[in-house]
Amino acid sequence: MKSGRKEINKEGIAHNGNGGKAMLKAEHLSKVFIRTKLEEETVKKGKGFKKKSVKEEFYAVKDISLQVGPGEILGILGPNGAGKTTLLRMLGTLMEPTCGRVVMEDAQGSLITEPVEMKKNIGYLSGNTKLYHRLSTREMLRMLGEIYHISKEECERRMEEIFTVLDMKAFGDNRIEKLSTGQTQRASIARCLIHDPDIYIFDEPTLGLDILSADAIVNFMKEQKKLGKTVLYSTHYLEEAQFLCDRILMIYKGGILKEGTPAKIMEDTKTENLRDAFHVIMEGADEA
Repeated sequence: MKSGRKEINKEGIAHNGNGGKAMLKAEHLSKVFIRTKLEEETVKKGKGFKKKSVKEEFYAVKDISLQVGPGEILGILGPNGAGKTTLLRMLGTLMEPTCGRVVMEDAQGSLITEPVEMKKNIGYLSGNTKLYHRLSTREMLRMLGEIYHISKEECERRMEEIFTVLDMKAFGDNRIEKLSTGQTQRASIARCLIHDPDIYIFDEPTLGLDILSADAIVNFMKEQKKLGKTVLYSTHYLEEAQFLCDRILMIYKGGILKEGTPAKIMEDTKTENLRDAFHVIMEGADEA
């Protein structure tokens, strides 16, 4: 767990006095998977065809380099199957790349490459994060506090702050399996907050949520940006990304198609919103 002076943000959560300042980098990142497909082959004797299984390699992510720094929200956009989740899982040290590497630079400028040390500085949230359903949120956070070597006193204090900010006091002691979708997602955010990370990675965190729950998550990301935290964020909600993200990375078939601020991408595509720009860019990729 990070040490040092704690400050209180305007929402009442204590955070490290360095205000984040961690930087995450990907250098020529690629991930190759093996898939099996059926092909037809001519039967040598007789007529007709038969199916055979053929294994082939394919790139889920191919040679992506990026950098995202303090106080910045980087949006990762792309159609289903583009490689967004694979990319984010590698950036979050949850998946080992086939080649390339992920590195982190801490607030003091020191380079971190060891996955366990990197995990201590990352909060990873996805729309289908699996939680311990038989535990309450409070019990889960206490368990995580032990894993992150947070003192019992500090863990209890942070839980009370988190429950207040996320409006969880009414259901913080209920078993997670009994929570609504929005309540479960807030429990996931609490899981990300307990160790006070400098970097957040969110994979479609608002997918399928009601408006109030989605707004709570979007507002949370905006507040983390103000604290100088680093945020990576994938979504299919382009209107949301347009006003939330500082920069956009559009990927397709594992590679980068377009990168820039939302305003620059709309200018380059001669469109008035990010949704239309997305369609222009994707149509151009299909034609190519």
